[in-house]
Amino acid sequence: MLEELRIRNFAIIDQLELTFARGLNVITGETGAGKSILIDAVELLLGGKADGTMVRSGAEKALVEGVFAIDERTRAAILAILEREELLDPENNDIVIVAREIRNNGRSTARVNGITVNLDLLQSLSAYLVDIHGQSEHLSLLKASAHLDLLDRYANLMDTRAGMATLVARLRDLRAELRHLQEDEDSIQRRAERLRDDIEVIDAAALEPGEDDELRNERNLLSNSEQLARLSSESLALLDGDEQMPEQIGALDALHQAAGLMQKLAAIDPARKDDYDLLMDVITNADEIASSLRDYAETVEYNPQRLNEIEERLEMIRLLCKRYGATIADVLAYAEKAQEELEGIDNSEARIEEIQKQETLLLRQIGELGERISKARAKAADSLSKNIVRELGDLRMSNARFEVAMSTREDPNGCFVGDQRLAFDETGIDDVEFMMSANPGEQLRPLIKVASGGEMARIMLSLKRVLTQADQTPTLIFDEIDQGIGGRVGSIVGEKLWGLTGGHQVLVVTHLAQLAGYADCHYRVAKTINNGRTQTEVVALSESEQRVEELAAMLGTLNESGKQSARTLLAEATSYKQHKAQ
Repeated sequence: MLEELRIRNFAIIDQLELTFARGLNVITGETGAGKSILIDAVELLLGGKADGTMVRSGAEKALVEGVFAIDERTRAAILAILEREELLDPENNDIVIVAREIRNNGRSTARVNGITVNLDLLQSLSAYLVDIHGQSEHLSLLKASAHLDLLDRYANLMDTRAGMATLVARLRDLRAELRHLQEDEDSIQRRAERLRDDIEVIDAAALEPGEDDELRNERNLLSNSEQLARLSSESLALLDGDEQMPEQIGALDALHQAAGLMQKLAAIDPARKDDYDLLMDVITNADEIASSLRDYAETVEYNPQRLNEIEERLEMIRLLCKRYGATIADVLAYAEKAQEELEGIDNSEARIEEIQKQETLLLRQIGELGERISKARAKAADSLSKNIVRELGDLRMSNARFEVAMSTREDPNGCFVGDQRLAFDETGIDDVEFMMSANPGEQLRPLIKVASGGEMARIMLSLKRVLTQADQTPTLIFDEIDQGIGGRVGSIVGEKLWGLTGGHQVLVVTHLAQLAGYADCHYRVAKTINNGRTQTEVVALSESEQRVEELAAMLGTLNESGKQSARTLLAEATSYKQHKAQ
């Protein structure tokens, strides 16, 4: 539940800290005092749209922060989100602190337990914390498109519907593949011929990964064969002498002569033995180099025919890479993929038959699940209708009738339900719309075409009360739910909203004294002017006389008669709550 709410520089609120209690928390005050600004602040806290105009004039930024006690019913879901996103406070996993900061340029930041998060995460978490029922929701509740979700939430069918959505998604994938296979036969055959030609060209090339690099190296050697032969011969001549110039001594002969002299030197002076050994190592290495050069010189050849073959092979590889991929590996990968596609085309008739069998099976599974969902909806619709009619009776609309109209539509491509084929989507096979008759003798008509303003408010309250009784969200906020309701029904509305506190913390913004009398905690919102600046203040009315004065003001008179009427309202509300508690 919402334990604390802190607001700074938001709209006309300078600084505000509120502590809410369990039970029914009522917020009252004159029109324009800023009651709904509190609700706007909570909506922003829960991931609502931020706007720079929300920042108090003259301030750089606004801050809204809420401290929520984690409810046992939603603990598992909340902790799962916090753990997954590494937002869990190990020292206190019984509360979660949510903050939203807006700068006057419109940019905003959201934090959970002090860590910055994105709005999608904040909204996912907020769904388990607070449910706000504002005036704008009245219009959405009237739309037939919203009625199916309302009924399914009441019937606890959302998880089952997720299974239906999975089946429908699989069917759509199958049908997309089937359409692709059943495209124009000529274009498919043309595609198959192109694939066969491509595969034949690539297979004929007999490419090997990396062979282009090897060919370039070989081309480099062949292109420079004359220079390689000359360099190797000249190097060998310098090392081992030139047969055509016997007077020119080679390096190896010179080294051997030096070694003979060094040997004699070391025999006389042993200290020169190391020098002699080093020289012998040099001679050994020079012999190895000379031998290697002889072998290399024999391999160097000038082969213009082989060079032409290499050039032609590299050109063919270049053209294949230009057409099918950047590298030989890409070309081979294309050939493999083309072969798979060609096999798919060649086997398309068998694949079409297989897909059609799978399609029929899925259509039967969708039909079976859709029928189960439909039966569960029908049962829930009957219960929902009876509960709403009972609620309307309590709200002085005893002649009202309410029904949930359910219908299906035939579709030649639909799912199989019995001997019918019915239209379906991710939600199932049903079209759902709430129907009502507000007065005797009137036919049932769509909800949006039925009621007057006051009747509509009572219908909305009945819907909200019945639907929220199945709601696991711990905190429910109602923003002027009593709009259009007179004082005679106000006490009943108060009873109804207080009745929700058995399973919820309830916050209500109201202008009805009869409703406010049922508050467990009462807050008065007032607009003041301080140093030429307008600001909103909220006072918790902890003393009974403070509440009497506020209720009398709401009734329109502050004289003793008005105060006595306020005391009577409080006494009746207290008596009712005590009776229900017993």
